[in-house]
Amino acid sequence: MSTSYKTILSSLGVFWSEKAVPRVKSVFVARALYFMAGFVSLLLAFFVARWWIHTQPFATPPVEVHPLTVPLPAGVPDPADNIRTPEKIALGHKLFFDARLSRSGTISCNSCHTLSGVGVDHRTVSVGEQGRAGPRNAPTVFNTGYLAMLFWDGRAVSLEAQAASPLTTPHEMDMTPDEIVLRLLRSGYLPYFAAAFPEDDEPVSFTNTTKALAAFQRTLVTPNAPFDQYMRGNYKALNERQLAGLHLFQDAKCASCHHGPMLGGDTFMEFAHGVSTDKGRGELPGQEDEQFVFRVAPLRNVTLTYPYFHDGSAATIEQAVSTMINQQVGRPFNEHEAGLIIEFLRTLEGEFPKIDHPELPDNVPDYADLFGVEEPY
Repeated sequence: MSTSYKTILSSLGVFWSEKAVPRVKSVFVARALYFMAGFVSLLLAFFVARWWIHTQPFATPPVEVHPLTVPLPAGVPDPADNIRTPEKIALGHKLFFDARLSRSGTISCNSCHTLSGVGVDHRTVSVGEQGRAGPRNAPTVFNTGYLAMLFWDGRAVSLEAQAASPLTTPHEMDMTPDEIVLRLLRSGYLPYFAAAFPEDDEPVSFTNTTKALAAFQRTLVTPNAPFDQYMRGNYKALNERQLAGLHLFQDAKCASCHHGPMLGGDTFMEFAHGVSTDKGRGELPGQEDEQFVFRVAPLRNVTLTYPYFHDGSAATIEQAVSTMINQQVGRPFNEHEAGLIIEFLRTLEGEFPKIDHPELPDNVPDYADLFGVEEPY
């Protein structure tokens, strides 16, 4: 053995002799294995520590949110005169999908607010009876129970009031309240209304129809969006690009209008984008001074509910963000910054419930004999 090898062994506390070769080898291997085990243990401890630190919530949020912005509440409150019951919700579920509530028997609430998707039909404006196009884009029906005002002009202050409008508007379902009641009786709904409104002597009514629809709509919520998780203290729910987008969203004062649990929907702003004859709230009686004023759009699930604005003029979220930057924000944004804002908006996508098509009641065969009224189908 060379002198250098003996020197190395001596430094390890092993003295050389020809008879000691097996012992030298075993000691050398043992110490090498011991060193490797220690190194692996330290490496494992390092990665475990990094994982633990990464999974712990920060003590303070990386980006502060608007003081009026809060997570989506756990449930939608009921008005005192329309407390939800399982029977009322089940009835509203059927009514929402039943095209017999339209004059031609071909259009239901679900036609324009498709529950198998994200609550919209993705049309610029929806098409109703006799192919008539509506004047405005149909917003999503999900999470509407959290809103204090409905429609783009805010004319309805409850879901019950909102539900009445599509049923009776000519370019939507084109019925009258009396025709609705007769159609429901003919369609076999009496036992379902009786179960939902047991205290009413005449449970099948237009008012109860709107109450049942509203009760069902209050169950249509999309909870647990990443932004909700962030606001509840899980600051790892947003990645770096989404946090940068949130910072830009705050810095550009977008949250001045888009705040609250729905990030919008409870205030009005003038929006005269493009060439339009739609005067918004200015078309309502007594609101003539609010020309081109519209409700600020809620941003929940906004990246999924294209097209955008009251006229459906923005086909993509990129176009919508660009328009808002040009119309409402006081400073220009480059393409990269606009993309970061869109990344943040994606964190508002919640968990959609699975809504099945319900089994609808059969028509009453002796309807004409009972009520003396013939119908076109």
